Amino acid sequence: MITFTLCLLALITGYFLYGRFVERVFAPDDRSTPALTKADGVDYMPLPTWKIFMIQFLNIAGLGPIFGAIMGAKFGTASYLWIVLGSIFAGAVHDYLAGMLSVRHGGESLPEIIGRYLGLTAKQVMRGFTVVLMILVGAVFVAGPAGLLAKLTPESLDTTFWIIVVFAYYILATLLPIDKIIGKIYPLFAVALLFMAVGILAMLYVNHPALPEVWDGLQNTHPNADLLPIFPIMFVSIACGAISGFHATQSPLMARCMTSERHGRPVFYGAMITEGIVALIWAAAATYFFHRNGMEETNAAVIVDAITKDWLGTVGGILAVLGVIAAPVTSGDTAFRSARLIVADFLGMEQKSIRHRLYICVPMFLVAIGLLLYSLRDKDGFDMIWRYFAWANQTLSVFTLWAITVYLVREKKGHYYYVTYFPALFMTAVCATYICISPEGLGFENGIALPVALSSVAIAAFWFNIWYFRTTKKLW
Repeated sequence: MITFTLCLLALITGYFLYGRFVERVFAPDDRSTPALTKADGVDYMPLPTWKIFMIQFLNIAGLGPIFGAIMGAKFGTASYLWIVLGSIFAGAVHDYLAGMLSVRHGGESLPEIIGRYLGLTAKQVMRGFTVVLMILVGAVFVAGPAGLLAKLTPESLDTTFWIIVVFAYYILATLLPIDKIIGKIYPLFAVALLFMAVGILAMLYVNHPALPEVWDGLQNTHPNADLLPIFPIMFVSIACGAISGFHATQSPLMARCMTSERHGRPVFYGAMITEGIVALIWAAAATYFFHRNGMEETNAAVIVDAITKDWLGTVGGILAVLGVIAAPVTSGDTAFRSARLIVADFLGMEQKSIRHRLYICVPMFLVAIGLLLYSLRDKDGFDMIWRYFAWANQTLSVFTLWAITVYLVREKKGHYYYVTYFPALFMTAVCATYICISPEGLGFENGIALPVALSSVAIAAFWFNIWYFRTTKKLW
């Protein structure tokens, strides 16, 4: 428990120290925000800062910080360190600067921001890439909560019934103005999710389980360690609990609702640190579960159900599971909403008209339904979609980090571009290695995959340094 406690304190301290440092690097000011200058009553709409934080937290806290952390806990103590270091120095920096760039540029969606700094080709690629990722998120985040809801309700209300209900909710939340559904129910969902986290945290200290400590070593404890090395598999498995490209697609939603740039640190950096805390709590709880029951269980929903009912009782367990259901549901709906806005920005189509919103949403929902049917029909369909989502998610973070790095250089922020330069290099290595060795990727042997991945990192670093030298006219 000592390592866990130190990691928890490090996350909190990181918000106040490193978060404030990154805020000074960006230098927010008192200029008018898009919520005030472009208000349309649908997407651009001033909201209270506390509500924006709640919505942002739920937008980014999908299955990743819970299910991802549970699966990542199989890798041992290394999972704690990645959650802490990744959240403070990569994920929260990524979320804050991506969100603030959207605020600074009129609420632009992520592909437009990437194109602004990485060029037209990158923008065009990212437009298609992010829309596909958003639809994947929407499809992936239907089955999980529907299955949990089916467990809590009579047999007549099976998984299929709840899939229809959740998807109907997605349609309404995507089409209606942001204050009609999202602005009203997200605070209630946030209470459930935070209750879950606080309840499990309290029971960790009450039960005081014998958790592994960092000085015991960082060896891979996964039962399939030979096939699943810590690098890069763990860094993709624990995505939303450390760094996630998906977060940068959600930040523009809240950038269009903020009334001051100075609210960015609690909204963007703070939401990511809060998510890191949730991931750390679940990683510790899962470690306890695995040590007591073995590591044969692979269904994260079963683990969540067992831990919450064992530690919080029936009523507390139901409330906690509802929090787990709320997280993916509230990420799925805003994923579709984000996809609508990305397409609207690309087409230059105003979204005040419900007719224009339908033009975009109908084809998007039809594709999502097709993916969902595939995941349900094929026994390995869900796992395959999830793996593609996980890799695409982290790959998007790579593009976002490089775009922010270019921004920091162009804005003459001194050598502060390193706050995203080193995370960009690291995540480039993670994604390149993953696609080289994963079965859904190239499937190379480690002896081939690692040199290929390292070569890609070297090329990225060389390319950036050449550009940096030409841009600044001085040696780096």
